[in-house]
Amino acid sequence: MHVMENRNDRKAAVKKLRLLAFNSKSNVDAFRKKLDDAFKVVFLPNGVERSEYEYGGVKCDVLAPELYSSNRVMLYIHGGSYIGGSALSYRSFCSSLANKCFCRVIVPEYRLAPAYPFPAANEDVQNVFKNLFTEEQVACALNASKNERPLLPEIIIAADGSAASVACSLIYNLRDRYRSCIKQVILFSPWLDLSPSSKIISAKKACDDVLSSDVLRKCSSTYTYESNLTSPFVSPLLATDEQLNNFPPLYIQMGGKEMLLEDAKAFTDRMKELGNKCELDVWPDMMFMFQMADEYLHESHLALEKIGKIVTDENNGLQAVQIENKPRLEHSLKSEA
Repeated sequence: MHVMENRNDRKAAVKKLRLLAFNSKSNVDAFRKKLDDAFKVVFLPNGVERSEYEYGGVKCDVLAPELYSSNRVMLYIHGGSYIGGSALSYRSFCSSLANKCFCRVIVPEYRLAPAYPFPAANEDVQNVFKNLFTEEQVACALNASKNERPLLPEIIIAADGSAASVACSLIYNLRDRYRSCIKQVILFSPWLDLSPSSKIISAKKACDDVLSSDVLRKCSSTYTYESNLTSPFVSPLLATDEQLNNFPPLYIQMGGKEMLLEDAKAFTDRMKELGNKCELDVWPDMMFMFQMADEYLHESHLALEKIGKIVTDENNGLQAVQIENKPRLEHSLKSEA
């Protein structure tokens, strides 16, 4: 009986997670609506409070847990096949991350394809990051006493699926003074190579429980011209050594049954060869973005707990501080009805 329940839970998880994948039969508006309807929640978990604020002209969700480290913030770039996904559909997942990592999480509503193809998302996220960085520097200075040296902002960049290319593109373009404040990069089930030379793209019927080569081909052609698919800003695996040098500490978490796994292994090897800190954490028998099916899979909870330990262990001994259940810089976070 227990085995049958597990099998049914897994089947339900796969059915839900397939809504993250845009394929050749999908309609853009219907795809976005189904994704939002499946993943949205009425109440945020763990007492997390949400407000809205514009960073660099881009509307963002700001998710603040009851306990957080005052100088730590996560910029989360949502996936959704370049075409769907929203702050609404990722609100529950990112609230859980905020709680586990003891930090505020910023989720931008960046522009989506096909109306806004590459590089619109990259430009939006870059604007968000630079404005967020400036505000965090000001906050650290204001929070320091006269005799203390202000803490530096501790920024975490996280992304999943298709958004991995947007996250990597952001880092490839950053100057050292910005990179030095990125304490961790976290990628969930990243899409790392959409070029014509990719074994997944060139295979006619490659697939796993959630994704297929058809999905990646359809999404990439909707996202940008074929001539751009070999750009490191679309296919991070094809980055130059110069772009990868001094990359912030990278942690990749994914399922053992994903067809994307070989690309992640290749990316990890390149990172390590260049002297970068990189960990590939593979969860046996799990599928693409299993972390977002927490109502069906016990592993989802364990995976996020591990993320929390990694983030909090990287903070050089700084402890989470207790505050009211709202962001600390009230003047910089404007709630909207």
